[in-house]
Amino acid sequence: MTSPVLGLSAVRERESGAPDVTGVLVLGACAGWALITAAGRDARPEGVLLAVLAVGAGYACGRITGSLLPVGAGTLAALGGLCLGLFGPQSSRALPGALEFSGPAGRTGVTAALLTLAVGAACCAAWATTARPVRLALRLLAAGTVVAALLVGTPAGFGAALAVLLCSLAAGRLRRRLWWLATLALVAAAVMGLTWAVAQGVLPAGLASALEGQLTEHRVALWQDALTVTREHPLFGSGPDTFGDLSPANQADIRSDGRPHSAPLQLAAEQGLPGLALLAAVYGWLLLALWASPRPTPVVLTAGAALSALAALASIGNALSFTQVTAGAGLLAGIACARQLS
Repeated sequence: MTSPVLGLSAVRERESGAPDVTGVLVLGACAGWALITAAGRDARPEGVLLAVLAVGAGYACGRITGSLLPVGAGTLAALGGLCLGLFGPQSSRALPGALEFSGPAGRTGVTAALLTLAVGAACCAAWATTARPVRLALRLLAAGTVVAALLVGTPAGFGAALAVLLCSLAAGRLRRRLWWLATLALVAAAVMGLTWAVAQGVLPAGLASALEGQLTEHRVALWQDALTVTREHPLFGSGPDTFGDLSPANQADIRSDGRPHSAPLQLAAEQGLPGLALLAAVYGWLLLALWASPRPTPVVLTAGAALSALAALASIGNALSFTQVTAGAGLLAGIACARQLS
């Protein structure tokens, strides 16, 4: 008989390995398509292949450690994300009050992403423990990480981290995980749609001016260049890691790093619309794995909120260009999908 703690989701996972099979197929397709779009061109698919490897390795590591140490794995992931976000080689050292993603290098983007994932990991660990003092300590760790996101000068990261914390606190009263995961997916899709609308210039003048003031004209120009490249190469793109050579906005700023600072727009420009579809498929696979997870619903929804917040940050920043972020996303998803050993 199935334990009430596991519920129907555990039955689904035991009866069908669909999430694992889907993950293998999706990640394999991402790697294969990167090689196809790079064939015969002066392109560099190594970055995409490394990101695919990082997600897969992080997910596998999360499944293993989450099974052995349901609480400890999330706690260590949270502490690791916090340390990398504040003191890592790409961490932001901006002063309080600086605009998010203000620098061309996009280092505040990786800081925001890591701290958001750290909040999600701490909250998942809090829901995994039954000891109230430990749960309180982990939630204080998550709250402290939210404050750190504000103090290091990443307002967007602060908003994303705070949203994850609030969603986690509310997750204890939620039961229908499929409905709520779908809602999180719609929120992430809405942010992506807003990014495309800004790049297309179809927003009302007042709203467009306000957003461009926060995003900077340089970033919007990069997004517009990415759309131009996508229109010119809609199927195969221009090739992995070639956007910088084709973007006038990138070449006009010597500090620019050759990326459009939007993962969906970068994939669309460099790997065509199929590359964009594969990026969406990876996100969909992670949500599918969470839906079928045997872990309690609060853990699942907390991880889903963190991954959706990361997807939103990646739509307007350069976070997914850093290996520690992609590996961290896979690690958090694996921890939230791990089956506890009896």
